[in-house]
Amino acid sequence: MISVVIPGKDEVGNIGPLMREICQALQGLTEFEIVVVDDGSQDDTFGEVINTAKEMGCVAKAIRHEKSTGQSTAILTGVKHASGEYIVTLDADGQNDPADIPAMFAQLSQIQAQHFCIAGYRKNRKDTPWKRFQSRFANKVRDALLNDGVPDTGCGLKLFPRETFLCLPYFDHMHRYIPALVRRMGGEVYISVVNHRDRQEGVSKYTAWNRVWVGIVDILGVMWLGRRAKVAKIAKQETTSHG
Repeated sequence: MISVVIPGKDEVGNIGPLMREICQALQGLTEFEIVVVDDGSQDDTFGEVINTAKEMGCVAKAIRHEKSTGQSTAILTGVKHASGEYIVTLDADGQNDPADIPAMFAQLSQIQAQHFCIAGYRKNRKDTPWKRFQSRFANKVRDALLNDGVPDTGCGLKLFPRETFLCLPYFDHMHRYIPALVRRMGGEVYISVVNHRDRQEGVSKYTAWNRVWVGIVDILGVMWLGRRAKVAKIAKQETTSHG
């Protein structure tokens, strides 16, 4: 079973169409649920989730934070309330395309690792030239320092086992470093090229300031975690029983 976890704030105009697309993409493919975490919205994002779920006849959970705590905390809330073995995350603004989820799901049959992450790669981004420049610069700096092998860590579309995510160290903004954190615990990271679309409603919650300066601090923290990680490989194991 897949739990599609969507963190969102003030996305009343986007969340309904996004949920309909998720239902269309996954109907008949696998059992699924949609878990939307309303991160302290000022609009009726929560109510729109409930209304859309009833309209589509799909299994959905709506959770509302009393006040905004940020995207990473919203994802953590969603994963904790999810029932699926696998988690798919995507942004509530509609720029991630649910039609890409089946291809990521198909990759599961080729993965043997217990812990892993399939990370979306927005190869052809629809953002402004300035925003694309920021992302390219940030991704090059991040990859040079963390060597996580991911060309686009900012893409919200990812698939990973629920168990894997709950083993990761939690901190604010950690959702941007899931591949690096998965590698830190000895897991594997895979890349899936995905579509990227224009935002239809609302405005972005991120600016150049909060992306760059907070990102530098976060990268240093992830580097610290990575250098102190030790992954044990079991050489031998035996269990004895009475009788």
